[in-house]
Amino acid sequence: MALPASRISLKGRALRLLSQREHSRVELERKLAEHEEEPGTLARALDELQAKGFISEERVVESVVHRRASKLGAARVQQELAAKGLSAESMSLALEQLRVTEFERARDVWSRKFGESATDPKERAKQMRFLLSRGFAAEVVRKVTG
Repeated sequence: MALPASRISLKGRALRLLSQREHSRVELERKLAEHEEEPGTLARALDELQAKGFISEERVVESVVHRRASKLGAARVQQELAAKGLSAESMSLALEQLRVTEFERARDVWSRKFGESATDPKERAKQMRFLLSRGFAAEVVRKVTG
């Protein structure tokens, strides 16, 4: 028989969240804070999970990059990683690799959405706004739409 949701331990809740996708420690703290009954129990539970390797910043970075890089530019991926509370050091290598492939990824996103070059300035501006809103660098956007 399963325990009612209110009786599940903090560690159990964290493991349930981690079984669905990778979460950073900051995300888990945000999601589980309302379930903490005694101060410090959440931190202890997360420390234990981190020590056992269940929580890993590197895996979170890899997961986000794998899921989002094909559709988004490096700036937008960086924004999403920062929102997850990840350190700059853990993000730096992945973002550097994204910047190397930024032009190819932007061209792929552009060709899936538009397929052909703009015929007038209004259409070109629309295409540029689309790519910029996806987090691609302005210089890359100019090259792709130019």
